[in-house]
Amino acid sequence: MKLTTAILPFLLLLAVVVLQTQSTRPLTPPPSQAGATPLLLEKNEGEKRLWRPEAGEVDPGGFILKVTPKTNGSQHLVLVAGEDMPPGSAIPTHKHLEQDEIVLIEKGTIHAHVGDQERDLHAGGMVFIPQHTWVSLKNTGTEPASIVAIFSAPGFEDHLRCESVPAGEKPTTISLAEENECDRLGHAVYRDRAEKDPDK
Repeated sequence: MKLTTAILPFLLLLAVVVLQTQSTRPLTPPPSQAGATPLLLEKNEGEKRLWRPEAGEVDPGGFILKVTPKTNGSQHLVLVAGEDMPPGSAIPTHKHLEQDEIVLIEKGTIHAHVGDQERDLHAGGMVFIPQHTWVSLKNTGTEPASIVAIFSAPGFEDHLRCESVPAGEKPTTISLAEENECDRLGHAVYRDRAEKDPDK
């Protein structure tokens, strides 16, 4: 209950931002947007996916795509949930070129480095990452951490699908060339993958 109370203000803020950006648009949505359907999902429901491991990596885990253009027709938000991070695991330094992102910490301790800011955050904490801002996250705690990511626009879910397989399929090892293609599809740049930074 405390977690829900802590996260609710952030979700309400996100809803206000989305509504404000839509207020200048026509009242009648274009046909491509009219197809979005409401969702009621439990924590473990949605499009379950398993990460493809890099060479030498063992069971990198998985995640659940909850809200995307493909899952429910959303044209404005993408919600990724259920990503558990074992102690010591990290999301490497990267930036999104076309989406802002909010990361909500559900449990555990995450060390976040965003732009020129850096600190440890705990359950109920959040990270706001504007597009074109470098970010990395690491579980510095002794227990698994769990995060939820909300993106301001579709696109990055293409990267996520490219680097994963549906639950139930056996993940194959992913090469650097495949990772680079996935990053291109999802409009992201990873610092350690020798990719061109369009901001330089």
